[in-house]
Amino acid sequence: MKKLMNYLRGIVVVRAAAPFPERLINLCAQANIDFWGVEWLDEHTLRFVTRRRTLALLEEQAEKVGGALERESSRGLPDVWERFRTRYFFLMGLVFALCAVSFLSRFVLTIEVTGNQRVPTAVILSQLRQLGVRPGVYGPSLHRKELAQEALLGLEELSWMGINLHGTRLEVIVRETLETPERLDESGFFDIVAEADGVITNLEPEQGDARVQDGDVVARGDVLIAGTVTMEPPQYSGLPFRYYQTHARGRVWARTWRELSAEIPLEAAVKEYTGEQKSVWSLNLLGQRVKIFGSTSISWPMYDKITTVRQPSLPGGEALPLSFQRETFQAYETRRVQVDSAAAQQLLEERLLNQLDALIGEDGQVETTTFSARVEDGSLQVTLTAQCLEEIGKEQPGVELPAESDTP
Repeated sequence: MKKLMNYLRGIVVVRAAAPFPERLINLCAQANIDFWGVEWLDEHTLRFVTRRRTLALLEEQAEKVGGALERESSRGLPDVWERFRTRYFFLMGLVFALCAVSFLSRFVLTIEVTGNQRVPTAVILSQLRQLGVRPGVYGPSLHRKELAQEALLGLEELSWMGINLHGTRLEVIVRETLETPERLDESGFFDIVAEADGVITNLEPEQGDARVQDGDVVARGDVLIAGTVTMEPPQYSGLPFRYYQTHARGRVWARTWRELSAEIPLEAAVKEYTGEQKSVWSLNLLGQRVKIFGSTSISWPMYDKITTVRQPSLPGGEALPLSFQRETFQAYETRRVQVDSAAAQQLLEERLLNQLDALIGEDGQVETTTFSARVEDGSLQVTLTAQCLEEIGKEQPGVELPAESDTP
């Protein structure tokens, strides 16, 4: 603290020469002149440090003892001020910079969203932007509590939101709603029917009457688990059979044979760049785009547009709301070329395998696959034949029985 005060007031290193330097030291002590760092250079000369404001008083004491003072060096804020006080443009720039920093530091430059997993950050930022919260807004003017409540009205998947302002950074903390468990729909009358032809390998009925068993061959649309349940009467009672309808549930596994086909032309159009291109430079500041150089007027019938964005960031990695954008337009022409049939066949085979995986689901298994290919009318046709093990049951609304039905 003492060093800081000395720097603000200014200090001077002086060389004092006198017949009797001890008398000068005694006079300085009597006049309450602070000095330190005394260094004897010879019998009549010494060097010490004193404050800048006491320099005139020190010269008076030196004259009393017939001595002289020589100023060797000085440092501190007064010296800095003397060095720059005649540089008016520098001072004006310094004052302007300080005012700009103190003023611009009250504007929001970055918005950070935390606490979200299911709701994308872009959706939250879009909702806040509609309420006027965006980079460049004046931070102290934001009613953060009210804005958080209004934003929640448009984001049903969020249960809470808090907005905190840290200088130029706006922190948005959210909490998402808890996912409600899916309830089973027990209403209506449904049967479990076959989604594809196959041979039953496993049957797991949960609710309803099983109409097939392991090893049975079924066709698409056959009832596997019926929603109409038969209630047998007591033996020798002579009472009729009774029936009630329910929502059939269960899993039915079967071995199936799938056949999928795809085709691709053996000629394709490819791009050939002509070498002509244009570039447009623009500046995006606080969400406002300003074109700097170039024209977007394009006379070519076919061209590609390539956008390159350079955005500076703070040392901590936080991106600034300032970016330079370059849009490059490249002209091209098209020409027809022959497609490599081997590469085309491999591409179709991969697509068919992906289609098969989506068809049999995550629990399904592909046991064997066979591919066949042929060329017809300038196109390559590939057919996939696969033996699979998959769940083939699906729900289908059943036929409601008459109200007074005692027999099938």
